[in-house]
Order: sequence, then C-alpha cells, then structure tokens
Amino acid sequence: MFDPKSLDDIANRLAGAIPPGLNNLKDDLEKSFHAILQGALSKLDLVTREEFEVQKLVLAKTRSKLEDLEKRVALMETQVLSEEEK
Repeated sequence: MFDPKSLDDIANRLAGAIPPGLNNLKDDLEKSFHAILQGALSKLDLVTREEFEVQKLVLAKTRSKLEDLEKRVALMETQVLSEEEK
C-alpha cells in the first residue's frame, strides 16, 4: 500500500516543524501525526505501483485485441456488402 518509510518521513517532517518551545511534545506529536496519516491513507483505495503496472499492461493488451477485432469486423462487413452487391 503506502511505504512505511515515507509515512515515517512525513510524520518526522511535521514534527520537525513544531516550534522549539514545544520540543517536549515532539515525540508525542510525531506519533500522533503518524497515526493520523496512517488512518487517512488506509481509508483511501490505493494500489501499489506494481499492481498499477500490471493493470496497465492488461489494459494495453485488451486495447490491442479490441483494435484487432474492430479491424476484423470492418473487413467482414466489407466482404458482406460486396457479396450483397453481386
């Protein structure tokens, strides 16, 4: 789903943006940020890059087959029309 290292990095950056006077809360805030981000991202219907790439290939293959079928149908229609004209 979402790279845990990226999630940790984002939470760390958010905690790092806390004013120096609140450094004693930094660890607690970082954990809270992490939990909030984790919860928000888990609600999203995300796929991994690998899953996306697989589906992209499936779609390309399907599109290619569809184009081939469209050509075959057009050829058949042309043949049927030419036979009807005879």
